[in-house]
Amino acid sequence: MSLNGKTAVITGSNSGIGLGIAWEMARAGANVVLNSFTDNEEDHVLARQIADETGVSARYIKADMSKGAECRALIGQAGDCDILINNAGIQHVAPIDQFPVEKWDAIIAINLNSAFHTTAAALPMMRKAGWGRVVNIASAHGLTASPYKAAYIAAKHGIVGMTKTVALETAEEPITANAICPGYVLTPLVEAQIPDTMKEYDMGREEVIRNVMLARQPSKEFATVEQLGGTAVFLCSDAAAQITGTTISVDGGWTAL
Repeated sequence: MSLNGKTAVITGSNSGIGLGIAWEMARAGANVVLNSFTDNEEDHVLARQIADETGVSARYIKADMSKGAECRALIGQAGDCDILINNAGIQHVAPIDQFPVEKWDAIIAINLNSAFHTTAAALPMMRKAGWGRVVNIASAHGLTASPYKAAYIAAKHGIVGMTKTVALETAEEPITANAICPGYVLTPLVEAQIPDTMKEYDMGREEVIRNVMLARQPSKEFATVEQLGGTAVFLCSDAAAQITGTTISVDGGWTAL
């Protein structure tokens, strides 16, 4: 599943799922553009590491995904965008009648609006190139719901719906749009939560993972960033040329319940 010569722009990709996808894209031969809202030396070091280890071109571009103009500017600065991975996201948990308005606005802006802006900017590039792939990182919460996550669930359901619309608008072109819906993924952020959760529930590591963190994930195993990256690479390959407008769940059976 070679992506040689393609350029992949991955939003929110200096850590976690986004970084994992960037690595797998690079290993498949794609040049990659990393992104986040910071502009630290470590961000640029990540890009250099990917380039050094895989031989592709890799660079980092700062852009705040809460701002539409910066989302569109990211695509412009990338220069090419054959593959767009909309991954940037944040979370906040609270009952809906206590949900801070500023948190709602930020989550909708970063998790949903950003994908609209980047996609709108990238599609003309894809059409000019005669090929394109849009992969949106949704969530199991784009297909189901949980209490206290109103903004996140609204945004992820919105991403799934927008994915279908983009697919229909590009159906007669060599462009596809799909969404990946992960369950719980073992990222550095999740890993950091395990010790505190162990203390809260007075449980050992494996017990707290199985019975608390993965209570809704039937496999009782985290998905990995490498698995999500591999799924994204597949969706960008020629093997997936007729897969468009759909969701692929990487959730250990969560949405089968």
